[in-house]
Order: sequence, then structure tokens, then C-alpha cells
Amino acid sequence: MKQPVPQISEEESLIEFPCDFPLKVMGPAIPEFHQRMVEIAGKHDSCFDADEIKIRNSKTGKYTSLTLNIHAENKPQLDAIYQELTNCELVLWAL
Repeated sequence: MKQPVPQISEEESLIEFPCDFPLKVMGPAIPEFHQRMVEIAGKHDSCFDADEIKIRNSKTGKYTSLTLNIHAENKPQLDAIYQELTNCELVLWAL
């Protein structure tokens, strides 16, 4: 079972908002994983550009990691996207 994302207050955050923020996610190397990550990112960032996703496949080709560049307006927005990513059954991890 995946653990909930720990909550840190806006004052405790070292991130200055608004900012561009890279999120890394790993999952199976299947088209559905890529598409689902685009949908989740677009839901939380109306300016998200899927053409800027960086893709790295594992040596075996079984897994893929994606770097999603999100324009983060505030901490609650980042918390919400991390929570949705970690709740997704296709995501092995999100950083």
C-alpha cells in the first residue's frame, strides 16, 4: 500500500513560488503510463507542455521514467499532484 505524501507547511518549504518544478515518475514502459502522466500533469497545470517530457527507459526496457516540468503556483498545487501521482496504480515512484 502506498504511503500518503507528507504535508509540509508553506513556511517550511524551501521552494519559492511560483516556479518551474521538475517531477520524476517511474512506471511500466507502456503507452498508458505516458498518457496517464500527461493527463494528471495537465489537470494540475493548465500550461503543461507534453512535448517537454524527458523520457528514459530502463536497460531492460521494462520501465520508463518521465520528467514532467510543472509550473507550480503554490505548495498545495504540488501536494495535490504528488498525491494523485502516488495514488495512480501505474506509478512505481514519484520524486
